Amino acid sequence: MSQPDGNVDRIRASSASGMTLLIIVQIASRLFTFIANQLILRTLSPAILGVGTQLELYFISILYFSRESIRTAIQRQPFLGKSATALYDGDHDRISAKLSRKAQPQTISSQSVINMAYLSISMGFPSALIFATLYTHFASQEVSETPFYLASVAITTVASLMELCVEPFFVVVQQYTLYKKRAIVETAAAFMKSLTVCCLFLWSSLKDRDLGVLPFALGYLSYSLSLICGYYLAMSKLTSRWRFSLLLTKIRSSDNSIYLADRFPRRLVTLSTNVFFQSIVKHLLTQGDAMMLAAMTSLEDQGIYSLASNYGGLLARVLFQPIEENSRTVFSSLLNSGKQYTNNASAAKAHLIEILRAYGMLSVFIFPLGPYLVPRILSLLGGHKWASPEVGSLLSHYCYYIPFLAFNGITEAFVSSAASPSDLRRQAYWMGVFSASFALAAYLFLKVGGLGAHGLIWVNIINMAVRTAWSFMFLRSYFFLHGSSLALAEFCPRPRTWVAGALSSIILARQGHDDTNYHTSMKALIFCAGYILLM
Repeated sequence: MSQPDGNVDRIRASSASGMTLLIIVQIASRLFTFIANQLILRTLSPAILGVGTQLELYFISILYFSRESIRTAIQRQPFLGKSATALYDGDHDRISAKLSRKAQPQTISSQSVINMAYLSISMGFPSALIFATLYTHFASQEVSETPFYLASVAITTVASLMELCVEPFFVVVQQYTLYKKRAIVETAAAFMKSLTVCCLFLWSSLKDRDLGVLPFALGYLSYSLSLICGYYLAMSKLTSRWRFSLLLTKIRSSDNSIYLADRFPRRLVTLSTNVFFQSIVKHLLTQGDAMMLAAMTSLEDQGIYSLASNYGGLLARVLFQPIEENSRTVFSSLLNSGKQYTNNASAAKAHLIEILRAYGMLSVFIFPLGPYLVPRILSLLGGHKWASPEVGSLLSHYCYYIPFLAFNGITEAFVSSAASPSDLRRQAYWMGVFSASFALAAYLFLKVGGLGAHGLIWVNIINMAVRTAWSFMFLRSYFFLHGSSLALAEFCPRPRTWVAGALSSIILARQGHDDTNYHTSMKALIFCAGYILLM
């Protein structure tokens, strides 16, 4: 039986609009952050930025272990009704009335994911306690002596728990594809965070006060508070006539045996448990560079690497992250609809191929131009404290890492959406192997080789390449089981395009990172622009 093409087209059309809005969110968020960073960067020392990087890792870790596995499981929950985007006509009363007339299965589906969101909140408290104990206990003396260090950790902990409280709102937004509301709320929250951090650092500079990393902590707090207020105001009108509650509610179903405590779907709980153990290893791989730097390098090195990753990873956060998040929703909708349709796998493959092809073309631009342009832009933005050959060289090397990050993100998004529990356990095993190899390689590059942050970038490249190769093998076997295939030729640029890109990279590299002669730079760029015509 084939799924009607209209339904697949609706999913992909909704995906396109949702992806656009999520990209807008990231652009606005990073623009606010970028402006704030530029205002404070000239007065911010690498050591304080290094402690701020550790605080960010602490904040991210609490959120990741509390909600990531739950979110992944929720995306595998089939949704039996239309999205709110499809029904929306500008009148919130009309949309509420239409949604309230939906069948009982939709009500159960919505209440199930909301109840699952409360598991994230409950997991937040032990996660916060464990990470707070570890972070304060193993912090170096240099870190612990930072002004307002303990107060910053306490405020960041509270901020993480507050952000978890918006999960019931978030899962409703995702299920009903209310991306416009999410865009408004998250953009406003990002603005408040950047404004708070910027104002506090500028005030401390004017008053000659050392606030340490307290402005970063208060920035997280303002972000979480803005999310709570924004989602409450945005969703209060829409929820008034829905047949489900945003509170933890007992589910009335003809078969309560499929629910734990009459509230949590056993299938989703089992899946989230499998994903949780996998996420432990995945987090070590994803944030392993920050952990290794915190353990093996000085605060100054951590601050320099943080600057490189913030600038170098700007494209990844602005463009790649929304695409991955939205694609994960598309893949889950197509491949976990509760029925086996013959064209669902083909539609998912078409969506994947489009993104991989776009990433391939983007890589051809990044490899030659990124390492040449980024250090020169930094010299204009960072001031004398950051305009050093070491920072410029690090940013140049980071550009080579970005394409690997992109390909790994989209392929793992497909794996997380299509893999069975046994596949996820097998992936967790291999990620354990990758994690051990990553730690060993990082130790060799950082401690034995003394390459510092440069060595860590190459370790990350190898790590992403191996993980992408594993995901690609999964993709090929998955499509083979569904009567299709996946070949590199389907999405890779033409060989002559890669050759032209490689030659351009070599030519620009010969100019050197410190060559700031205007005419020489323009000649090199004009010459290398010719390879675009071969694409």
